[in-house]
Amino acid sequence: MTAVGRVRSWLYVPGHRADLVGKALAGPADAVVVDLEDAVPPAHKDEARATAVTTCAGRPGRVWVRVNGAGTPWADADAAALAGRTVAGLRVPKAEDPAAVAALAERTGAPLHLLIESARGLRRVFALAECHPLVAGISPGETDLAADLRIRDRRELGWARSRIVTANRAAGLPSPVASVWTDLADRAGLTADSAALRDAGFFGRSVIHPGQIEPVHRAFTPDDAEVAQARALLDSVGTAGSAAWVDDRGRFVDPAVVAGARWVVDLADSLHGTPPDHHEPARATAGKETS
Repeated sequence: MTAVGRVRSWLYVPGHRADLVGKALAGPADAVVVDLEDAVPPAHKDEARATAVTTCAGRPGRVWVRVNGAGTPWADADAAALAGRTVAGLRVPKAEDPAAVAALAERTGAPLHLLIESARGLRRVFALAECHPLVAGISPGETDLAADLRIRDRRELGWARSRIVTANRAAGLPSPVASVWTDLADRAGLTADSAALRDAGFFGRSVIHPGQIEPVHRAFTPDDAEVAQARALLDSVGTAGSAAWVDDRGRFVDPAVVAGARWVVDLADSLHGTPPDHHEPARATAGKETS
């Protein structure tokens, strides 16, 4: 399992607000995303970029940077400033062109987390997932995606979400990260929606306020009963003596069920220790998973 695959919360922070970046790094978010794109007014783009460079130098394994998209006036300067930096990775908005993504990977040498925010990007998501070894994951940016698809109710994005889940897993990438929940006052809705998205193949969620971190962590952390059940199943593997069997609770168990239990146990063990992504930057093979 990769660093990306263990991250439950991705806290966006405006790059031109160094004070908020510092507070985010002192908080409980698994990853901090210094935003150079939507949250930063044009007049503050240079300031935000400088903050990102400084922040990455201090906490490289925990800090991601959302750069400005290809074709914007700031994309080239972002890539130049971050090339060769020990950043955990770059979030790339409005990913649509596999060739452009590959060129950005070659130029920066950084793992890339692509955001699908248009019908064009959704159509090309399978090609994007395999366009370069530094692609570390692909996730939806649902506000923009819904607008481009003219979908008024984000619950109708089920097909698009499933397509992105499948593209990730077919390419050996971690599960996609759920998009932001924009109603800051509705914590119950955030919790329920996050749990549903975990069931639908997502892991972790982008957040825009520190108050959203705790419910997101709760939704994407296996509870004690789930972990105990998974451990018991794995303990029974060595005594089963066959490729598939019925356990003492009457459940049919085959290699796919065992793999699911192993994922739960590995995740629980990693979350109860020091998350590895807080210390070591992802590298070229970081995006790939074998199961």
